[in-house]
Amino acid sequence: MQKSNKSIAGYHLLMILSSVDGEFAPEEGMMVQQYLADEFPFNIDLDNELETIALLQPEEWKSHFEFHGRCFFDDSTEDERKSFIQFAKTLIKADDVVSDEEHTFYTLLKNLWNIK
Repeated sequence: MQKSNKSIAGYHLLMILSSVDGEFAPEEGMMVQQYLADEFPFNIDLDNELETIALLQPEEWKSHFEFHGRCFFDDSTEDERKSFIQFAKTLIKADDVVSDEEHTFYTLLKNLWNIK
């Protein structure tokens, strides 16, 4: 897999976080849209990224998530990672239900980045 920049890696992380419970809630979609607006002030075509994510099998999510977590880590500051973790926490709470899967992946990211 080719290394992603921080913004693309963040998109992959958020899309997986919002999908691991088997439901992509509208509230989560709005938050992903906000992330895209903040990270990409210009129009960007993410069709290839979305296709890559959509073609993943559930058993591939964890390794894909960890890979993009490392890509984000490599291109970010500690403050950016802490801010992203807060955003990710808000994302998984957006539909008022935090599934075990969402919590597991959120915790995985915190551990990967060594955030307490």
